[in-house]
Amino acid sequence: MPTPEIPASRRGFSVSGLGEIAIRCIDFDAMVRFYRDVLGLEVLAVRGSGLVFFRLGNGVEGHTSVLALFAADRNPRLDAPRSEGSTLHHLALSLSQADQKAACRFFDSERIPYRIEEFSWIGWRGVFLSDPDGNTVELVSAGWPTRS
Repeated sequence: MPTPEIPASRRGFSVSGLGEIAIRCIDFDAMVRFYRDVLGLEVLAVRGSGLVFFRLGNGVEGHTSVLALFAADRNPRLDAPRSEGSTLHHLALSLSQADQKAACRFFDSERIPYRIEEFSWIGWRGVFLSDPDGNTVELVSAGWPTRS
């Protein structure tokens, strides 16, 4: 990875965590069921029809990290641009090793397809599956043995 051109000390700020992931959903109801019932995310708020916020974690200085799902035909903010050809590769949600193993057991029992990839260079393991809109979701856990 290249060295940053401008170090954080010179910029005067650095990103401290994930604030929000927002997805415009093709099948809104199926997406809500997936993130709520399959992945077990806690609903933080429902804002009318076609807009649900899920809690991801405590975030930074009181800003809760969230996953926001919007119905494709809903425009939550008129000034928010809509990406026509998304370049989203995947979204990754962190969890403990024990919870990652439990997720795999649950996926097996429900016959939900997934794959596991180990990133030995950094000691991470990812469990990859697809949401109903075809986005790749990774459940990532640290602390797995690294190999030289």
